[in-house]
Amino acid sequence: MKHLLSAGDLDHDTAVHVLDTAERLARIADRPVKKLPTLRGRTVVNLFFEDSTRTRISFEAAAKRLSADVINFSAKGSSVSKGESLKDTAMTLEAMGTDAVIVRHSCSGAPHRLANSGWIGGHVVNAGDGTHEHPTQALLDAFTMRRRLRGGVGDLAGLRVTLVGDVLHSRVARSNVLLLSTLGAAVTLVAPPTLLPVGVETWPCATSYDLDETLPGSDVVMMLRVQSERMNASFFPTTREYSRRYGLDRARLGLLPEHTIVMHPGPMNRGMEIAPDVADSARSTIVEQVTNGVSVRMAVLYLLLGGADIGAPAPAEAIGEPVPAGVA
Repeated sequence: MKHLLSAGDLDHDTAVHVLDTAERLARIADRPVKKLPTLRGRTVVNLFFEDSTRTRISFEAAAKRLSADVINFSAKGSSVSKGESLKDTAMTLEAMGTDAVIVRHSCSGAPHRLANSGWIGGHVVNAGDGTHEHPTQALLDAFTMRRRLRGGVGDLAGLRVTLVGDVLHSRVARSNVLLLSTLGAAVTLVAPPTLLPVGVETWPCATSYDLDETLPGSDVVMMLRVQSERMNASFFPTTREYSRRYGLDRARLGLLPEHTIVMHPGPMNRGMEIAPDVADSARSTIVEQVTNGVSVRMAVLYLLLGGADIGAPAPAEAIGEPVPAGVA
């Protein structure tokens, strides 16, 4: 696989391989020097046509920890704001000898267009496209679940995951449903009818309108941000009514089994989809997700650029582990 455009691109074994590689790379964070020479001489471009903090910084940190050169491109203040097309921007990057492009775009399908157009010869990673997908977010979420509930090994078979909120506008929800089902988890989407997309019945998951009924049977509850900026109509009566029906507060936290973890891809609307004391509770993995994002994105970049194929095994010496005796 040359690109990572969709969580659906990953079969079970490949997804587990990416998570295993991320687990090994995560150990670097405990070292005095948190860098490896693996991608020295490679150039990675963060091509962001849409604002982001966590994702852009996470990819930048991941690339730099692998010793790649990083160029951050923002549409604001660039030639894009003067009318330059995606094609011309891509060809400019190709002329500069870019090895990988991390692209975030407000239009669904933009990374696929970039990868399949022939405009660039390097690797393309989807960092979020419109309301479509966000595959590395799904990987870091799965990595977090695996660490907290499965000891950091294997897949997520039998895990019951509930995604709550604005599914209609959420690329995180789409990618998570695809990846988690591939890893064996049972996913349930909980949202008001107006915030479930047309055709959701064809997704590999269950749906519900009743949050209180779903919570007691959940191992993981992931709250999704209400994306008001993408809404051009009224999808629910008031924010107060939404919070009352679909917000995770202290009372609802009490409905969860003791082992259940609470997740959120960020940024949060505190007090709307999640109460501040719940977001900051011991059950919350929100800060861990940010940390784990760097390890997972390191794994993706290593496997695409260092291993030449996201399905290729990671040589031990490439990620700083001792080579077994007798192995050249």
